[in-house]
Amino acid sequence: MKAEALIFDMDGTMIDSMPWHAKSWVEFARRHGITMPADEILRRTTGRTGTECMREVFERELADDECLALVHEKEVIYRELFDATFTEVAGFTDFARQAAQRGLKIAVGTAGDRHNIAFAMSRLKMDPLPLAIVGGDEGLAGKPEPAIFLEAARRIGARPERCIVFEDAPFGIEAARRGGMRAVAVCSSHSPAELAGAHVIAAVRDYHQLARSNFLETLDAALA
Repeated sequence: MKAEALIFDMDGTMIDSMPWHAKSWVEFARRHGITMPADEILRRTTGRTGTECMREVFERELADDECLALVHEKEVIYRELFDATFTEVAGFTDFARQAAQRGLKIAVGTAGDRHNIAFAMSRLKMDPLPLAIVGGDEGLAGKPEPAIFLEAARRIGARPERCIVFEDAPFGIEAARRGGMRAVAVCSSHSPAELAGAHVIAAVRDYHQLARSNFLETLDAALA
């Protein structure tokens, strides 16, 4: 089977942002008197859309407009914290460029909203740009539901079974499985064991490791 497309999650997969999301959750929780520990917040929210996250953290039903205001507050904190030390997951932009040069379609499927997407893309300066970016504020169910990845595949005209999802979180790995896609576990914030699955064809710390393993050159064989 020949691979057609690579679909990348954003936070923790394209950009090394998860420590800063954790710090922003700590500050947000302090402001709102939330006692849930940061590691529990991350476990329950990573991969979910903003409105889903707020309902998880506040542990009650919230109106959509209230959720959106809270999401905006939290993500402003995150962007302010991460801006001065913005970094990609090592080797990402070079890897994505090389994949595109080999004829693979590149897309992004993230639970992040349009503001966080713009923040990341303006700093990554990908060349070429992804053919499609699907965000978490487009009305689709968050991960572990596969809707975001399936929509990314649809927009670029790729068959799900010929897409490889790159993910750093258990919910995202599960979303790839539910969507009928293979996955690469990017172990920037979780261990390989936490991101394991029969559909996971590689588990790496960063994209330099993928390059050293000739991943792109042997991708079709890995799908056979």
